[in-house]
Amino acid sequence: MNFLNSFEPQAKSLLRIIVGLCFFSVGLAKIVHFPMVPYFANVTPTEWPEGPAGLIELIGGLAVMLGFYSRWAAFICSGEMAFAYFIGHFPKSPLPVVNGGFEAILFCFVFLYLAVAGPGPWAVNRK
Repeated sequence: MNFLNSFEPQAKSLLRIIVGLCFFSVGLAKIVHFPMVPYFANVTPTEWPEGPAGLIELIGGLAVMLGFYSRWAAFICSGEMAFAYFIGHFPKSPLPVVNGGFEAILFCFVFLYLAVAGPGPWAVNRK
């Protein structure tokens, strides 16, 4: 599979864009209430912890998606997802299959990877 090595930078950018878009859409549903998701219907930006989390998801997801200071944004988003897992899911059970924390763990470690590996070539301010 060595022929895929030449596509690694572009694949990293695609991963960043798609993960950022997914995270942004959760923040959009929480803060802007679009699309209307019943679970997030009553979240306000000042409500703890969903409000600040929604702002991080909205702003951080957009920054990661665009590749705008994406290392910093991905690091903050990773921390938010670690916090969400250990505060919201882990007390129910340490196993994600039992506590429903799959998304939090996956987002946490994909964002951690992007914070370390960088945004890839398709970024607003690539460095």
